[in-house]
Amino acid sequence: MAGKKQKETKEKPLEKMTATELRELAKGIDGITGVHGMNKAELISAVKQARGIVETKSKNADGSVRAIKQKLRVLRAQRAAMDDADPRRLEILRRRISRLKKKTRRAS
Repeated sequence: MAGKKQKETKEKPLEKMTATELRELAKGIDGITGVHGMNKAELISAVKQARGIVETKSKNADGSVRAIKQKLRVLRAQRAAMDDADPRRLEILRRRISRLKKKTRRAS
């Protein structure tokens, strides 16, 4: 049975890989340091950069989930500091927080 061809194993797309798989892949690439301190998005961009793959910007121009969550923390702190002073202002903050939470769900 020496005449059988072995199947070529295709690599999964980077976006479909888990963070653990991406770390193992990145460890084998020279020029990438600090692999264990990176999250999945950072690992994907580092591997793409090392391989020479051009990243296209996503349609979500608001930034990463981390930036959105930082905005959420600020708005929640503002809401907590208001102490039910102005119901209209509280409603505005509630809507902004709701929109940002929806953005984080869509972005992930």
